[in-house]
Amino acid sequence: MSSKFDIVVYGATGFTGQLVAEYLAAHYKGDSGLKWAMAGRSKDKLAAVRDAIGAPDDTALIVADGGDAASLQAMVAQARLIITTVGPYQLYGSELVAACAASGTDYLDLCGEPLWMRKMIDAHEAAAKSSGARILFSCGFDSIPFELGVYFVEQAAKKEFGAPVARVKGRVRAMKGTFSGGTAASARATFAAVAQDLSLVSMVQDPFVLTPGFDGPKQPRGNKPLLDEDMGSWTAPFIMATINTRNVHRSNMLMDFPYGRDFVYDEMVLTGPGEQGEANAKKVVAAVNAERMGASGGPKPGEGPSKEERENGMYDLLFVAIAPDGKQVRAAVKGDRDPGYGSTSKMIAECALCLLRDTPNVPAGIWTPGAAMGDKLIKRLVDNAGLTFEVEK
Repeated sequence: MSSKFDIVVYGATGFTGQLVAEYLAAHYKGDSGLKWAMAGRSKDKLAAVRDAIGAPDDTALIVADGGDAASLQAMVAQARLIITTVGPYQLYGSELVAACAASGTDYLDLCGEPLWMRKMIDAHEAAAKSSGARILFSCGFDSIPFELGVYFVEQAAKKEFGAPVARVKGRVRAMKGTFSGGTAASARATFAAVAQDLSLVSMVQDPFVLTPGFDGPKQPRGNKPLLDEDMGSWTAPFIMATINTRNVHRSNMLMDFPYGRDFVYDEMVLTGPGEQGEANAKKVVAAVNAERMGASGGPKPGEGPSKEERENGMYDLLFVAIAPDGKQVRAAVKGDRDPGYGSTSKMIAECALCLLRDTPNVPAGIWTPGAAMGDKLIKRLVDNAGLTFEVEK
């Protein structure tokens, strides 16, 4: 490749983009084989971030603006891979995907916006396959721990039962930390788009919206508190299920249906047994509704938790593969930072390095991270990004 930079972090002056740049500066310091740059709208702000995160003085700074197609194309032309943290992507991301797909430059984002992702798949998959670009959406907390959690528990089920299973449950056991301001803004942008075009309602509700040409079996709605007999616990809706479940189904399709064409998957939050568990589930529903309406007072785009809050965050996810005879295999995926920022910034950075260094022969096209990189991505996340994947007895 004649590209000047292996990785360009676009949006490096934003809160999450700065964390990604800081991670690369700290963890790949002295890695002479990695050439990376920071990009954003203001050279002065980029320089201030470079100094604040302790990146080398000669770290390249690229001025690029989502509203200026020429500047985006100039940035893309210099890079093997673009990491973008500039969301909501349906408002600010389309030109960059188009530029990467046309030029053969790899693209990674943190998108949790399935309607926009489907639009990009329809518009640019053929161009990406033609140019050599690998386009990967959802390379953060939505949806890597969930996509890889299903992949991991299915591998364990195959060892235990001799075959993968057609039913997996994803359950959030514990989580400490905020969702990102970008996640909340993306949700609000999606609701606004749907309000303007009611024909999108059916797409929002379609678990197979990211699997064009394939429509699988009916899936659990996961939209109200339920007692889960398999778990011995009440469950409540999980706000990110509407993106994670879609990515898991796309991953299954991209890998040629190793989980089967009759695969059923849902995600919920475990809230405990008995009356207290039921009451907790109802509280979660109220909190989810407040988050969706933007009334929860969470961070705005560009804002986020303190370093201490990020480092004290964590998550503990359970994946249960259920065989036809009711036997189960359980696996846990855990992260050592808050999900929306600390863990997400590490995941997308390691995703980029995995794609470039560990799986350079992944074919061109629009992928999910797990389908593209599988075991090699799990290894890199365990080695470098504070995640653990374990089968539970």
